[in-house]
Amino acid sequence: MGSDANFRELSLRVRDGLRLYARHYPAPGSVRKPVLCLAGLTRNSRDFHDLATHLSQGPRARPVYTLDYRGRGKSDWDRNWKNYAVPVEALDVLDFLTFAELKEVAIIGTSRGGLVSMLMAAAQPSAISLIVLNDIGPVIERDGLMRIASYVGRVPLPRDWAEAANIARDVNKRSFPDIDERGWEEIARQLFNEKRGKPAPGYDPMLKNALSVLDGPVPELWPQFEALTRVPVLVVRGENSDILSEETVARMAERHAALEKFTVPNQGHAPFLKDRATQEAIAMFIQRIDSVEEALAAE
Repeated sequence: MGSDANFRELSLRVRDGLRLYARHYPAPGSVRKPVLCLAGLTRNSRDFHDLATHLSQGPRARPVYTLDYRGRGKSDWDRNWKNYAVPVEALDVLDFLTFAELKEVAIIGTSRGGLVSMLMAAAQPSAISLIVLNDIGPVIERDGLMRIASYVGRVPLPRDWAEAANIARDVNKRSFPDIDERGWEEIARQLFNEKRGKPAPGYDPMLKNALSVLDGPVPELWPQFEALTRVPVLVVRGENSDILSEETVARMAERHAALEKFTVPNQGHAPFLKDRATQEAIAMFIQRIDSVEEALAAE
């Protein structure tokens, strides 16, 4: 285990022996509901640093954990790329909950993380108390998936951090037109690992094979979404998203009585959760659910 300014580094072995990396942002003295953040397909725990810092500090502080899936960030790569699958990753997350002794957590799932959350809710309902779905739902738009498939495992390794920032900008600028040069530099350091001061791969390129399902129709996941109807859900959608449509969000609200919605202006898939308005929307949603649960417990 290691530590940084406001987080501790964790390491665990999951059931098949791979070692996974995680971060713990402690909130000393807090008894509030813990939060677990799950990243998108090629992303990692660094994605949530700003949000985790916001949630774990101040008068409403609560502990936050972020996890690197197998093959991402600082976690081990899997020799069998077929294990880069949502069911396997859901089992890894359940192993992490046991490792960290977490119960009734609040899950913040970005894209792939939302799909993992749905499976977890079905497999172990008591482990989750609420879910924030960041730009993901039961219907995944094919155009957005094809865009993602066009670059996963195909982005060249940059020679330095300036080139890494340019790559991050070029891949994402249409969906995130408001991000400035400094912002792309920060995002590049989220996307890529660092080795000897230079960018290194942030994920196993074999992840591209896990997207071979795009050869056929994209299945709708309404049965998986039904597993969430027992817990409060906040859907965060990027205004420019090509993965989660407004129509799908409306259909989700029809099927889930305790669903709330928040739109991030002028961001696409998936919102980076760095702006204060989105951070506050998530913090207040979790706080409201805490207050309701406390009031019910006091009756």
